[in-house]
Amino acid sequence: MVIPILDFSLILPEIIVVATALVVLLIAIFGRGQNAGTLILLSLVGLAAAIIATVIGWSGNATGFNGMVVDDQFSRFLRLILLSVTALVVLLSYQDLEDKRRAGEYLTLLLFAAFGMMIMVLGADLLMIFLGLETMSICLYVLAGFHRRATSNESSFKYFILGAFSTGFLLYGIALTFGVTGSTQLPLIHQKFAEDPAAMGALAYAGLGLILIGLGFKIAAVPFHFWSPDVYDGAPTAITAFMITASKAAAFAALIRILTGAFFDLNVDWVPVLWVLAVVSMTVGNLVAIAQSNIKRMLAYSSIAHAGYLLVGLVALDAQGASAIMYYLMIYALMNVGAFAVAILINYRGKGWYQFDAYRGAGYRYPFLGAMMAIFMLSLAGIPPTGGFMAKFYLFGAAVKTGHITLVVIAVLNSAISVYYYLRVLVLMYMQPEGEANPVPRSALYSLVLVICAAGVLGFGLFPGAMITLVGQSLPML
Repeated sequence: MVIPILDFSLILPEIIVVATALVVLLIAIFGRGQNAGTLILLSLVGLAAAIIATVIGWSGNATGFNGMVVDDQFSRFLRLILLSVTALVVLLSYQDLEDKRRAGEYLTLLLFAAFGMMIMVLGADLLMIFLGLETMSICLYVLAGFHRRATSNESSFKYFILGAFSTGFLLYGIALTFGVTGSTQLPLIHQKFAEDPAAMGALAYAGLGLILIGLGFKIAAVPFHFWSPDVYDGAPTAITAFMITASKAAAFAALIRILTGAFFDLNVDWVPVLWVLAVVSMTVGNLVAIAQSNIKRMLAYSSIAHAGYLLVGLVALDAQGASAIMYYLMIYALMNVGAFAVAILINYRGKGWYQFDAYRGAGYRYPFLGAMMAIFMLSLAGIPPTGGFMAKFYLFGAAVKTGHITLVVIAVLNSAISVYYYLRVLVLMYMQPEGEANPVPRSALYSLVLVICAAGVLGFGLFPGAMITLVGQSLPML
């Protein structure tokens, strides 16, 4: 079978990312005296080229590779989020890399993980989504243990064991779905259920349930969240930021594809399940985050709560709900990458514990970092005029529109709870006596990351109209 050249043009950004990863790997293997800065620059050039390729091919919708991938504005918008987050994490990685001589393998794994995520958002076939997810996961298993210390090794091993277990659920769910419908392509599965309602029997529900379990692990929704706090805490901080933002975006994109493209006729049954998952995730995440004394673990439980908020958009899965999820993912990525960038700098030359005590008086010792952290914490709490407020307003508005008033009330109450532990960081920085001084490097790269993230959080909060219009035009096409 000959694959048309046009099909390869649909995945040009993915080809560029893979080519960049291979070049970085070859230079790292055969180069003599290469430095991390050169490899980081090369990675950024490749990611920029992939972003340009995505923007150039923005218009039109097309499927390729015998219907296994779909190139539409939904996938392009998610690609831009993934590529942008990857570029920001590459910038963060210079300071977080303990051994600069291993930069080549680190960046190669990071780029291949981004490639896997991009395949997930392109997937119009359950097997294609699975292949993208596994490519992403294998790279993240290694990256989570990249620091040569006990906690990092433990996080990698725990992530690998539980990740392999969740993969089994996902693959079994795909097998059951194939057994019921005779296909793994999302449009054909939907067509089978529409033409033959009798096919929506116990096996179809079992298949959907197992798929939700597998992807629920990747988004760290309760009760599939037990791995996330330890893994996020032990992983290199830049990789933690990458997992919390990019992998969650890819998993939610896959969920939207699957639920709208294949199982939408079963929505009467899966909506109540997602309703419960949303309530439990946001409540458990927020309540446990209050008790944390470590900034990384606090942000880990915060990410579980935000998974609950995003599930609210899945419950209200109409056009506004899907676009609200995309808008939320973009803002969520900016404020979390920024928060982790500040955490890396405050912990510089520290022991890797990321304790809250390090933030005592930090707003006065490091005015720029204090101001940046204040923006990100206020946005995570959903306080206007930040992007976090607009993202929640848009997301909860979609749920209200579809009649899920009770769910929105619970979500708003949870947002109020979250204000406590987000503002706790600001209280420590500005209202507590100064703690032990910790030297912080002057890094142009980190300053650039912080300015980009803060500008996005404030800009999309104050002027959300153009971006909301764009995401409203970027709905999934299957």
